[in-house]
Formats: sequence, structure tokens, C-alpha cells
Amino acid sequence: MRNVLLVAGKEFRDDFRNRWIIAVAALFACLSLGIAYFGGAVAGKVGFTSFPATLASLTTLGAFLIPLIGLLIAYDMVAGETEGGTLLLVLSYPLSRAQLIAGKLAGHSGATTLATLVGFGLAVGVMQAVEPQARTLAAWLEMGNFIVSASMLGACFIGFGCLISVIAGDKSRAAGAALITWIALVVMFDLCLLALLIVTGGNRDEQQVFPFLLLLNPIDVFRLINLSHLSSGAGNDLFLGMTAAHVYRLPVLYAILLAWMVLPAGAAAFAFKHKQV
Repeated sequence: MRNVLLVAGKEFRDDFRNRWIIAVAALFACLSLGIAYFGGAVAGKVGFTSFPATLASLTTLGAFLIPLIGLLIAYDMVAGETEGGTLLLVLSYPLSRAQLIAGKLAGHSGATTLATLVGFGLAVGVMQAVEPQARTLAAWLEMGNFIVSASMLGACFIGFGCLISVIAGDKSRAAGAALITWIALVVMFDLCLLALLIVTGGNRDEQQVFPFLLLLNPIDVFRLINLSHLSSGAGNDLFLGMTAAHVYRLPVLYAILLAWMVLPAGAAAFAFKHKQV
């Protein structure tokens, strides 16, 4: 455990030295405030709208941005050390490969969690100051739920990025694979599900299966955690309509998101253990 913590601390500090996490926190804060304030511009309204609509907008932002940040931080986790010639040196220390991967994952995940907390927390603080609807215990709990699930989503894609880095072997291939992964999970997955419903007409059997298919994508699990309990009219009517045939329980959704954190990380550790360097 001590070795894991040492590696995690080193990766955590490196993220701040590279200004990655500071930039990510600033990006989260600026974009979330912009979406919250200008989210109603299409309807001719400028200013903070209802709190459910703001939360739905932040969830949409997080579903696109957080996976990309996680992949960008982690895609060169191992491939970068291999190209830089430092991986063999690190492995010469009294440190197992599993400990090295676990430490790197923990350090980067801790850094992105801090960026998520600071970035979105700053936006929440501003909304608390100017939006009376956000000054309730329920609103605080919903925002806490959002920040926790967003941090877990970031850890999921850091795991994916680490797995890609181990398998790809060099940074250029890892970068391409990371981009393809982002497009596949963020864009293509839901489009394919929607196309399937449209082409087949969405019969009763498909409507019963569709809510479970969403669980095959950690991004949709993140959306379900934050949107399934919101009322209609918050900008999530289409999503609620697609999942109306099923009732999702929050502990189950968190357990599934936790599984999505563990699976790619475990696969990365297994692949790295058997990798020739």
C-alpha cells in the first residue's frame, strides 16, 4: 500500500506541475457557469433558469467533457513512459506492476476529482449566491450527487485511458485509440440505440430491453444517476421518455458505475502484468 501511495502522490503532483488540473478546473467552472447562465438563450431568456434545468445542462456538459478529460490525462500513462525510456527504470524499483498501475490510476483519479470538486463547486457557489432555488437541502444533495458521479465517471475513463496506454504501446497509437473510444461511447453508442428504436418501431419488447442497454455505457449510467429523478420540463424529456419503462434505483446505478471504474482498471493491470517491456 505504501508503494501505491508513493506513486499516486507523484502522479498527483505531476498533474499540478503540468497545469493540467488547474486548466481542467477552470474549464469546468467557466463552461458550467456559461451553460447555467445562457442555457435559456434559445428560448429568449438570459440568466439562471430553474435549478433542475441547470442540473440537466451540467449533466449534458459533463457527459461530453469528463470522458474526454479522463482519456487525455491517461492515454500516455504507460506509453509515454515507454517512449521516454523511464518505464524500465521505474520497474527496477521494488515495485510490482500492479502497484504501479494502481498508484497511477489513484493519483490521476484524485487529481481529476479535485478539479471536478473545485470547478463545479465554484459554479455551485455562484448559483447559490444568485439563485434562490439552489439554497435548499435538496439542491445541495443533488449537486453533491452530481459531483460524486462526475468524479466516478472521470475515474472510469482514466481506467479506459490506462488500458489503451498499456495495449497501444506508443503515444500516437494511444491518442488515436483514445479518440476513437471517446467517439464510440459519447457519440455513437446512443445514436446506434436511437437508430435501432427508430428502424424497428420501438415495440414493447424493445422498450423493456432498452433501459438495460443503457447500463452498458458508463456515460449513460452517469446520466441516469443525475436525470432519472428530475421532473419533465427540465430539458431531459427525451431521455425520460426513453427510460419510462423502467425504474432505476440510485444504489444500483452507483454500483454499476463503480463496476465500470474497476473493470478497465483491472484489465489494464492484467494486460500490463503480461506485457513485454
